Amino acid sequence: MPGADPAASRPEVTAAVTRGAVRVFRGLGYVALAEVTLPNARRADLMAISPRGELFIAEVKSSLEDFRVDRKWRDYLDFCDRFAFAVSPEFPQHELPQEPGLLVCDGFGGALVREAPLSPLAGSRRKALTIAFARLAALRASGVLAVDLEV
Repeated sequence: MPGADPAASRPEVTAAVTRGAVRVFRGLGYVALAEVTLPNARRADLMAISPRGELFIAEVKSSLEDFRVDRKWRDYLDFCDRFAFAVSPEFPQHELPQEPGLLVCDGFGGALVREAPLSPLAGSRRKALTIAFARLAALRASGVLAVDLEV
C-alpha cells in the first residue's frame, strides 16, 4: 500500500487502528470495549455505547487481505444500531462495501469518514445487550479478563 509503513505488521496496524477508533468513538460521545464476543459467538473488534444507549460496532480491518478473507461483518448487524469498518489511512477504501459506516484511524485518532446508518434495535434486545455491555465493562474494570456478552 502506498505510504504504509513496510515494517508494520498486521497486529501493529490492528492495534493502531483500534486505538484510533476508540479515540474517535470517545470524541463522538461513545465509550468502547474491545474484543467483545456477541451472543451469536462472533467477536466484535469494538463495541461502543452512547449516552443515549445506542450501540455501535466497528470491525477493524488491518489490510485488504484481512477484509477479503473475513466476510462475517453482516453477522454483527443484529447486535448494534450502527456498524462501521475501521481502517488505516492506507487502506483502499473503495474495496469496502458502501452500506456500513467508515472510520479511518491511526494510533493517534481518526475520523468518521462515512456516517454509519441507523438501524434501531428492538427494545428488548437493546435492554439485554446494554445490561450485558455494562456487566462486561464492570468485570473488566475489576480485573477479570472477560470477553463474552452474557445475554
